[in-house]
Amino acid sequence: MSFTPATRLLAVFTVLLALSGCTAKHQSAFVAPSPSTSPTPSITPTQQPTPTASPKPKSLEWYVAKAPAYEPVQPHPVKLPTNGSPPFWLRVPTQDKVAFITIDDGALARPPAVPDFIRDARIPVTMFLNSPAATEYTPYFKAIEAAGGVVENHTIHHTSLRGKSYAYQRQEICGSADKLEHLFGKRPTLFRPPFGDHDDTTIRAAKDCGAKALFYWTETVDKGIVRYQTPDKRVKAGDVLLMHFRPRLMDDLLAALKAIHAAGLTPALLTDYV
Repeated sequence: MSFTPATRLLAVFTVLLALSGCTAKHQSAFVAPSPSTSPTPSITPTQQPTPTASPKPKSLEWYVAKAPAYEPVQPHPVKLPTNGSPPFWLRVPTQDKVAFITIDDGALARPPAVPDFIRDARIPVTMFLNSPAATEYTPYFKAIEAAGGVVENHTIHHTSLRGKSYAYQRQEICGSADKLEHLFGKRPTLFRPPFGDHDDTTIRAAKDCGAKALFYWTETVDKGIVRYQTPDKRVKAGDVLLMHFRPRLMDDLLAALKAIHAAGLTPALLTDYV
């Protein structure tokens, strides 16, 4: 079959027209979705956390309001042993419903509101001070003394005394007692050896330096938490609570007061019993 030029031209035109229609169909089948119909992303951008304000420090008034109220107990002094050696007490042997708050050292921290808290909440505290700290911060400890606290002896250098010579132990105890007497106008009569470490030589040296009794402790308090040395987790009559001059001493004092109150006891001064 032969094609004339006109026939060939008509055939080419027909093929082009068919291809054009097919392309149009495919284009309409694969039209890109408009932005308004785009799928929502499965992962959302990370949101920045809302900044939170730092907790406000508690005021003196807050601590005083939280402190349990109590009425002082009429003290009945404890009879000391008759053999002449000062006792070393874990717990004061008293039938009175009292417990004793004690604070050691003095060099690490001295929160400024503590003297006012002791005064306003009427907290009886016994301070066992190292004499260098007492010398450097005398006005602070005198403010606590004026608020009702009592200064007692905790050596010069806060080193373990156990196993040391009599001369060494006597110098640590008597040297501190001499300095504290000079600073506060009263010679200490109570003594706590650093870490509670002691031996017979410690007791003899303490007696020769004027101590009536030596003390350990039955509870410790730190960062506002009372840590009990006995399994029943309760303060008992005659217990000695130990804390230190640390940054959170306000919380420690409050925790001690609450623990004493929860046990049906009253805080008291060691010097009223010894």
